[in-house]
Amino acid sequence: MEVILLERVGRLGTIGDIVTVKPGYARNWLLPQAKALRATEANKRKFEAQRADIEARNAEARAAAATAGEKLDGQAFVLIRQAGEGGQLYGSVAARDIAEAAVEAGFAVTRGQVLLDKPIKAIGLYSVSVRLHAEVDVTVSVNVARSVDEAERQAKGEDVIASRFADEKAAEDELSAEIAANAVQLEDAR
Repeated sequence: MEVILLERVGRLGTIGDIVTVKPGYARNWLLPQAKALRATEANKRKFEAQRADIEARNAEARAAAATAGEKLDGQAFVLIRQAGEGGQLYGSVAARDIAEAAVEAGFAVTRGQVLLDKPIKAIGLYSVSVRLHAEVDVTVSVNVARSVDEAERQAKGEDVIASRFADEKAAEDELSAEIAANAVQLEDAR
């Protein structure tokens, strides 16, 4: 099915391009979202008559998104979740959770704008892209931790899982040395 794009659509084209797409994609996504028109002669004439207005509205929306993007770009959001000893979450962090954190911080972000390939399933720092407009992408940092203290340590660059295991290993080594010293003292006492 041929359609006329009313806005930039990733991997398809820009405003005014006439592209061929699968009918289901056009009927279920492009047409209902007002991202395209069917490429009929009447719609082509209608589009050419309104092209300047459509491009002006797109430029305004892009400028507004760029302004909001300047404020949002580089922001860090902390999400506190329960996790096991190895850092695996009991559940996951999805795009919805990141969007909610951004809204709580005062930004207008929907879950559809958060570009997350797969849910986050372990504690740590993650860079996540947010698409505010078809032509405006920004990156935010998501700090998933078990506590606020742990989140602060992760933000400073510390690997909390490795440091926890190192602390446990040091405690075990200290205990082993103490047991060995006690065993030597017992042998000497005999």
